[in-house]
Amino acid sequence: MNLKAIAEARVTDLGENILKHLQGLGDFTNFTFRTMFWTFKPPIRMRLLFDQIYFMGNKSLFIIFLTSIFTGAVFAFQIYLGFKAINADSFIGPIVTIALAKELAPVLSGLVVAGRCGAAMAAQIGSMKVTEQIDALEVMGINSYQYLAVPRIVGATLAMPLLSAIFLLIGYWGSWLIGVRVLQIDEILYTQKISDFMRLGMVAEGLIKATVFGYLIGIIGTYHGFTVTGGAEGVGRGTNMAVVWGMITVLVVDFFLTSFLARIL
Repeated sequence: MNLKAIAEARVTDLGENILKHLQGLGDFTNFTFRTMFWTFKPPIRMRLLFDQIYFMGNKSLFIIFLTSIFTGAVFAFQIYLGFKAINADSFIGPIVTIALAKELAPVLSGLVVAGRCGAAMAAQIGSMKVTEQIDALEVMGINSYQYLAVPRIVGATLAMPLLSAIFLLIGYWGSWLIGVRVLQIDEILYTQKISDFMRLGMVAEGLIKATVFGYLIGIIGTYHGFTVTGGAEGVGRGTNMAVVWGMITVLVVDFFLTSFLARIL
């Protein structure tokens, strides 16, 4: 009898968890369509949009600079350790640059922005939610999705490819410093090989990925801000979920984007 009661409780818990996740998926889908609808409805709040682009782009430059220069440097050094045994060190330049352009720049930029800006979106909107400021906006006739969510989503979508391009340039510079100045690889060979192997489609692939990542980070961050409940504890929980799901989404979607873009670019 006890075993039957335990089994029934486990099944009940499983069903409740499934329904909870399905409801969350439905709420997220509904939120996504609402923000898409209000993105193209006037008025276009350009000042709020530029503020978000400045916050997500300009304010992220320092951490992007540090991440990119050391990523390029350590990647070049690790490849050198493997390639020097077969005297193929002249290929370090193109390999590092291609890896940065297609994968490292968009993915690592996405992780940085998800950790920094995704958390900020959820915390800012969540704090407004628990202090009833969002309700006050609605009372004044201001749509909260258009005023709070849309500028952040569009700002992240526009800022991410710019940050990814900067990551690529600084990362290449870091690899060049290690390869040419430290490891004494011939500079002409290091740079000439890049033009032989790099294609414009590789750079385009990385920028497309970064744009998609920016949109997803914006959607996830704002969604978890709007769904905050329970005061300060809820704000912390929503912020944590925005960071975790933002990073997971970047890594998972990267695989499918790579498979898709490899066929069309």
